[in-house]
Amino acid sequence: MLSKKIWVALRILVILLLLFGFAVLGVFGGFNYVISQDTRFTTLKKGLAEGKYKVTAETEGAVTLVVETGDSTSDIADKLYEKGLITNKLVFSLMSKINGFDGAYVAGTHYLLKSYSYDELMFFLTLESATVAVTIPEGATYVQVKKILHKAGLTFDDAEFDQCMNSPDMFVDYDFISKIEINEERDYILAGYLYPDTYMFDVNAKPETIIRKFLSNMRNKLYDEYYTRAKALKMSMDQVITLASIIQMETGKPLDMMYVSAVFHNRLKSKDKSLRKFGSSATINYLVELKGEKTSLLHTDDQLAIDSPYNTYKHEGLPPGPICMPGIDAISAALYPEPGCGYYYFCATGDGGTAFATNLKAHQKNVAKYKDNWTKHEDVTEEEPQGEDIDDQNAGKDIEETTPAETTKKK
Repeated sequence: MLSKKIWVALRILVILLLLFGFAVLGVFGGFNYVISQDTRFTTLKKGLAEGKYKVTAETEGAVTLVVETGDSTSDIADKLYEKGLITNKLVFSLMSKINGFDGAYVAGTHYLLKSYSYDELMFFLTLESATVAVTIPEGATYVQVKKILHKAGLTFDDAEFDQCMNSPDMFVDYDFISKIEINEERDYILAGYLYPDTYMFDVNAKPETIIRKFLSNMRNKLYDEYYTRAKALKMSMDQVITLASIIQMETGKPLDMMYVSAVFHNRLKSKDKSLRKFGSSATINYLVELKGEKTSLLHTDDQLAIDSPYNTYKHEGLPPGPICMPGIDAISAALYPEPGCGYYYFCATGDGGTAFATNLKAHQKNVAKYKDNWTKHEDVTEEEPQGEDIDDQNAGKDIEETTPAETTKKK
């Protein structure tokens, strides 16, 4: 009969053999798993190309998962577990490491199904996040930009967006933002800098991320020569953008922009105090929109008398900041007005064109000639742009020397 010591030794030997066997099976299984990786994920890529795995927010049973920038594999495993997409966070983390996906997951919004395997979850989380194309038209105001973004499906909080727009210290890495002189009378400090263009945004993008994409595009559009030219004009880039925003809302035609710019530059340099009041209805429309009213080519006495530093009928020179998002043509026009131009007045022709004049008498003749057209075109004025330029809708506001209300108020 075997002694107790021998039985203990045999048990230990059996346990060791079992552990060794499990280890061999584990290594063999893991080896086969890794070897089959290319086949598994090639199959997924092929299915994706064939449209088999197209999942959107509208797909039945779709689960929305948002990966934040900086999320670790462990963070993602936690989110997957909370959403009911996986049952074991440790297994997911280990498989992620074995598959080499750690650090490869793409931040943003992903739509997943609970039927997905761990391999499929990992694969789809490395693909581009769900994005939407958004076009911001030239001349869109900040209020309109937010509406356009929401209409496209973005889910940001308006109050948080507003706070970011009034927090230039968050964006001091952009030189043109760091040089903005903060004015308490300014409505939104970053207004004017959400460059109008077509963008791809994640539907759950944070306000800071959205704004940074706009600002990065703006930085690419402001060439070094623009800063040199602004300095020669004795203007800051912020003043240039402010002037460009008014020009943008006055006309959508690049050639007219240069003449409109010349009118404003002439008035800024004029020794006649009355001429230094722009009397631009574009600024009135800006204020009217902030009040939730419909913009117009004609304005009431009350609208023209709105108490605001943005009202260029009441205050000299430029308003505290931009009133819309100007495009490159308007920015260029603000920097390079038509040379040798002696115009001090302009008004709308009512069909998208602009009539210019060198003196008040000639200007009043233009106003009398085209005023009926303004009324005819009132019904085309829109409250919100729909992906196309709104400049012609708001173009041609008249500039007066003494009593602007006489030719712009509704009778």
